[in-house]
Amino acid sequence: MTEIASAHAPSYYAASVDDRPARPALAGAVRADVAIVGGGFTGLNAAITLAEAGRSVVLIEQNRIGWGASGRNGGQLHSGQRRDQVHLEKQYGLDTARRLWTFAEEAKALLHDRMQRFGIDCDWTEGLIHAAHKERFVAEEWAYAEKLARDYGYDAVTPLDRAQLAAAIGTKRYFGGTRDGGAGHLHPLKLAQGLADAAEAAGAVLHEATHAISLRHAGGRVAVETGQGEIDAGSVLLAGNGYLAGLDRDSEARVMPINNYILTTEPLSREAADHLIPGREAVSDSRFVVYYWRLTRDLRLLFGGGETYRRGFPPDLRAFVRSHLSNVYPQLATAPVSHVWGGTLGVTTSRMPCLRRTAPGVYVAAGFSGHGVAMAGFCGHAAACAMLGDTERFDVFAQLSPPKFPGGRAFRWPILVLAMSWFALRDRLW
Repeated sequence: MTEIASAHAPSYYAASVDDRPARPALAGAVRADVAIVGGGFTGLNAAITLAEAGRSVVLIEQNRIGWGASGRNGGQLHSGQRRDQVHLEKQYGLDTARRLWTFAEEAKALLHDRMQRFGIDCDWTEGLIHAAHKERFVAEEWAYAEKLARDYGYDAVTPLDRAQLAAAIGTKRYFGGTRDGGAGHLHPLKLAQGLADAAEAAGAVLHEATHAISLRHAGGRVAVETGQGEIDAGSVLLAGNGYLAGLDRDSEARVMPINNYILTTEPLSREAADHLIPGREAVSDSRFVVYYWRLTRDLRLLFGGGETYRRGFPPDLRAFVRSHLSNVYPQLATAPVSHVWGGTLGVTTSRMPCLRRTAPGVYVAAGFSGHGVAMAGFCGHAAACAMLGDTERFDVFAQLSPPKFPGGRAFRWPILVLAMSWFALRDRLW
């Protein structure tokens, strides 16, 4: 039976891409070298790597390609891992921290290579500003820029004092920060669609509207059972991030889904846009519950702010995100809004990706903790390389696999709510 894929969220991204026909759902039983569950950055990049290496690949997506976090996120490409190098050196040692930095640079290079090689026009714009919302954070920001140049040979991060920052982002609410010329922003749904086209051109078969229900092991192979049929595969990659939902309970205990929200204004005049962000960089701040924003190609302000930790979205999303926007740009508190949407991402206790082999032939890559524009795709690539025999990158992440959330499946949600609420309070008070 052919299912109808769920429509994309009512986002600016969905409204600004070509309306594409849905790919057919899986029908009956098929056989492949590799089955991939999840049609976001992770699964699509894995499919490209595997298909280009000559492997037969079948990818299934429960909804539409890019339906989840890959097609709804803020579109910001950051340098490094989700945790900074100071933390990584203390937590894992200098050698591992250096490898993780190298992997993050490889992730950016992989993304740019695939954008260029496959002709993916996804509104790439260079530059990302990090703004300190507390005065005492400014010296730390500048010292970190010096450290990256001195210890990692990365000199693309430059300091901004309070006046320079205010001129760069059109608000005086921050105390200083940095600009990373090696980072930037893009249209994530255009990227996902371009990667899907590239995967199919390489020989991968993509199905939408196909819900993976369970895995079954037999004869050294793994069957992915769906409502429409099954895939008999030599290996399986679970690339659902915040939507693992019962496929692998042990990994699900390590990757918590949380919800984040974004709005876009109606297009601004060029004069207004130049007053806000004249250099067209993306911006994120130092809050634990991060604010992030940028101008789109057609000069809308795209602003992300606010998280919730229970299933379901707030009843009035527009008011919810506006309240955060007005903290940064009070002059835009009543600006006309064109789109507002929410999405689910996967976070881990360590904020490091969760890459694991959970059974013979079963790989998991998830938990990118809001840092997935580059790292999700790279981790999919790393999992694919491991299936092809090059395990170096996958093994480094697997050795750092994040622990389970405390409280087990019954109590992890309330414990997470308490912890995240505490950090949100800390953002406001000190």
